[in-house]
Amino acid sequence: MIVEKKLTELSAGHYIIDIVQQSGSYTLKEPGHIRSQATIYSLQSKGVSSVLVDTDKTLALDNLENSSTTRTAHQVKLELTKAQKIFNESKSIQRQVFSNALAGKDLDLAPIKEVTNQTIDTVFKNPDALACILNIRIKDQYLLEHSVSVSILMSIFCRHLNFDKQLTEQLAIGAFLHDVGKIKVPDEILNKPARLTKEEFEIMKSHAKHSIDIISETPGISELSLEVAALHHEKLNGQGYPFQLSSKDISKYGRMISICDIFDALTADRCYKDGYSHIKAFNILRSLAQNGELDSQLVDSFIQCMGVYPIGSLVELNSHRLAIVEERNNGDPIRPKVRAFYNVDHRRYTMTEDLDLSDEKDYIVKGVRADEFDLDMNKIVEFLMMQG
Repeated sequence: MIVEKKLTELSAGHYIIDIVQQSGSYTLKEPGHIRSQATIYSLQSKGVSSVLVDTDKTLALDNLENSSTTRTAHQVKLELTKAQKIFNESKSIQRQVFSNALAGKDLDLAPIKEVTNQTIDTVFKNPDALACILNIRIKDQYLLEHSVSVSILMSIFCRHLNFDKQLTEQLAIGAFLHDVGKIKVPDEILNKPARLTKEEFEIMKSHAKHSIDIISETPGISELSLEVAALHHEKLNGQGYPFQLSSKDISKYGRMISICDIFDALTADRCYKDGYSHIKAFNILRSLAQNGELDSQLVDSFIQCMGVYPIGSLVELNSHRLAIVEERNNGDPIRPKVRAFYNVDHRRYTMTEDLDLSDEKDYIVKGVRADEFDLDMNKIVEFLMMQG
């Protein structure tokens, strides 16, 4: 039976056919089931007051929970949970790596290989899961998180370039260990909340040589892993360090890790600066390529790999709302699928709304960071999880 129902009479499971009364001009894209209270709130926010419902198609909650849409959402949550577990485990192993290096002990490659292969398997299955974790993480342990993040970025980049898993493993291990030499740099220089002096910067630069020494003494390390770590601060114009190599002596893999290393450093919060938005970081990478420091073709490939608006990044919409990027639209990269959650004008959280910007009048004005609006990324993620 088809009946008219007020929004206050609706609940999850009802099948909406069309809109009857509203104060706005919202058009229902297609008939469908209400899957959560958030859908009702969304209709209310658009000025809808009553709708046509087919009561013969009403689903019980059990059936609703077993629908393909719910299973897909559950699968996404499982993938993010697994990705978070891998990230945390990687940090724990990285902590032990630094501890062993500081004590002058050989590094144990077995746990590094194990967690790296977990990362690669996850990335090859769904690169967006780990990319999302990188973008929504709370960056309070830069030294640990940076090395882990560069390894993950390297794995994602390798997948994009169609490298096989064996090659990817060697490159990811080199990225995982590339900054181990920083443990030899005095804390007052490593964590100085201001610009380093010329003398201090020379000491900081010594970490690259320390990394090479430590990694080269690691039992079972491959030459390719060592190469990647050794090249991460070299520049194509010959002005990098520690060897000031020219472009012909810097391999494709060395060029790749430079991009991953710089990108994570630019977007991370540091003791002396807030991280940049992804869009600004991409622009800086392009500028460095134009200046002859980075490989321009690989920079463009990396940006394409990450997406113009990476999964988990924040954007400001034309409707004066903030949203988190949930899924990319490969056919229309500047119009991803997002979840709006915050009203910029009123400075408050709102009922979340999922938007496919390729089908909406709304569009992205710019990429932003949470702290630009005095927001905490941890609280944003908490809020979004509460909203389902």
